[in-house]
Amino acid sequence: MSTIISITAIASISPLGADSKIIWENYLNENHCFTEHVLDDKKTFVAKLDNDSKEVVDALQESDNKYKSLDKSVLYAMAASRKAINNAGWTHKDIFGINIGSSRGATDLFEKHYQDYLKTGKAQTLASPTTTLGNISSWVAHDLQSSGPEISHSITCSTALHAVLNGVAWLRAGMADKFLVGGSEAPLTDFTISQMRALKIYSNNTEQYPNRALDLEKKQNTMILGEGAGVCCLEIGKKENALAYIEGIGYATEILEHSISISAEATCFQKSMKMALQNTNLSEVDVIVMHAPGTIKGDLTEYKAIEKIFGESLPLLTTNKWKIGHTFGASGILSMELAILMMQHNRFIGVPFAEVQKQTKPIKKVLINAVGFGGNAVSLLLSL
Repeated sequence: MSTIISITAIASISPLGADSKIIWENYLNENHCFTEHVLDDKKTFVAKLDNDSKEVVDALQESDNKYKSLDKSVLYAMAASRKAINNAGWTHKDIFGINIGSSRGATDLFEKHYQDYLKTGKAQTLASPTTTLGNISSWVAHDLQSSGPEISHSITCSTALHAVLNGVAWLRAGMADKFLVGGSEAPLTDFTISQMRALKIYSNNTEQYPNRALDLEKKQNTMILGEGAGVCCLEIGKKENALAYIEGIGYATEILEHSISISAEATCFQKSMKMALQNTNLSEVDVIVMHAPGTIKGDLTEYKAIEKIFGESLPLLTTNKWKIGHTFGASGILSMELAILMMQHNRFIGVPFAEVQKQTKPIKKVLINAVGFGGNAVSLLLSL
């Protein structure tokens, strides 16, 4: 059984857009995607879907009466999945597995149902089936008329990359030839933002770049929430239409001091990166797309972990959270999208306010990191 895994398509909807050309163009400019959001009379920021993405989702929701009761997180995943399998050339006749997860699940819909219950003392008929975490993959399977296995899970902010790990495992085990994997998140609710404020990690920054991801000198936490979904099509073997290949996978969990802790040098990241890079010369890694959510400790500990692995010869470092915010369970797949775009266009996309890094060689190998509450780290090495 071949151990080569081809990525034959990747698709997303996010604040960057719904089309790969537009997404790349948006990466080339130095503007962020944040809009103002007022909560408790205080101004903050969120990153909402762009208008093109909204139109795609609205059209999808209107296409079937059953879809009108679904949460945004499900609709986002369905929209991205339609694009991905079309780009990969898959049809409903193909047997493929589906693993699309979410950190928060049906956040918006759950909160609306609960508020209605508090007012009336009764739950609506569809309150339960439309808010389960298994909701996403099952509806995607229905929409695509697929007949393969369906898996949903929540592993906080590393959910999407854990979906990739699952897909790789199924393919290498010979239990499937194709797998659709990814993550979806629609967390832009007042309650979710309030939760992040309670943790004291949400941005109060009103400067030009309110999320200071990869600013290792910042004095306050600057995480901002974004919404979106991303999926990719995985196939066993080396395919002619492959956009990139998964060359290495790594994962680790570390012992926690408390529920949101991470060690000073991110032991979990050190372990996951070592695993992903065990068959690779470190000098071959051209770029690392960091998790870097914009928090003081999150950014710095990941950076220190990278230093532990690479020493003084660091690859180019970047993240997309300064631009689109933290999309929780979808963030890892959107980082994969950035990695693939940089390899396709052979151009490094840096962080505008961070130390300038110059690209000196072609981008052929990119490492992607993700981690969530609980110290669940995942690292993937992609290559052309």
